[in-house]
Amino acid sequence: MEEQINKGIKYMLFASFLFALMGAVAKELSDSMSSVEVVFFRNVFGVFFILISIYNSPLKQIGGKFWLLVFRGVAGFVALLFFFYNISEISLGEAMTFSKTSTIFTAIFAYIFLKEKLGFKGWLGVFVGFIGIVFITEFDGSNLEKTDYLGILSGVGAALAYTSVRELRTYYDSRAIVLSFMTIGTIGPMILLIIGSFYSNPHLDFMLGTFTMPKNEDWIFIILLGIFATLAQIYMTKAYSFAKAGIIGTISYSNIVFSIILGLILGDSFPSFLIVLGILLIIFSGFLVSSKKE
Repeated sequence: MEEQINKGIKYMLFASFLFALMGAVAKELSDSMSSVEVVFFRNVFGVFFILISIYNSPLKQIGGKFWLLVFRGVAGFVALLFFFYNISEISLGEAMTFSKTSTIFTAIFAYIFLKEKLGFKGWLGVFVGFIGIVFITEFDGSNLEKTDYLGILSGVGAALAYTSVRELRTYYDSRAIVLSFMTIGTIGPMILLIIGSFYSNPHLDFMLGTFTMPKNEDWIFIILLGIFATLAQIYMTKAYSFAKAGIIGTISYSNIVFSIILGLILGDSFPSFLIVLGILLIIFSGFLVSSKKE
């Protein structure tokens, strides 16, 4: 049993590092193309990988929840759109921390929609998490920056997607669930890029952009983006099959540390004291919410 848990922890640490590398590559690409285009390339490779997997081993599922499947895809796509925009605008560690607030919102949505018990630890984790969000946004009672509310919404969107997966996994093959997300995440950016070529609005730069033909060196990063994202998904799935969700969920917060380190290497400034405090509180809240699943 201990060997299984250790294997699960190792897989999750590796997956977390791969997710951080994916973020670092996305940050590099955002220097030469819009975040919308980066989202397109992030998903289009995944679609091909999943289709090849389905061709080799056909789907085995009941089905019957098509619109929930579409909702999961849209929620995941919107969350990724906001997440990649933030990667291009703020430090990698901060963007990743906003994304990890999904654990807090997932606990709330599971309590509301799936009637899952939260318990004292869970509610304490939610409370601590919200204090962490206030610190990381450096909210002073006036206005939030665009990256702050988009960061929070990326966590909410991811949480809605994760919550719907809990219902969908009894009806669909996991590959079909991932495919719904990646297909919408490929078609959505194409539509937004077409709209962006006719209409521009600086307030909507997180969702509108124009297509820029990648340079030769960009293709290396695009390929790496697809490889890192796909391998991260594979190893994360493996990790959850070897150890309890509470343990793996806690270990997954290591990607914030990896992201801060990679961000500093790429030229990010070191986070302020308040942001560091916010990051630590959000990580601690994740521990509390994850541990209630044990």
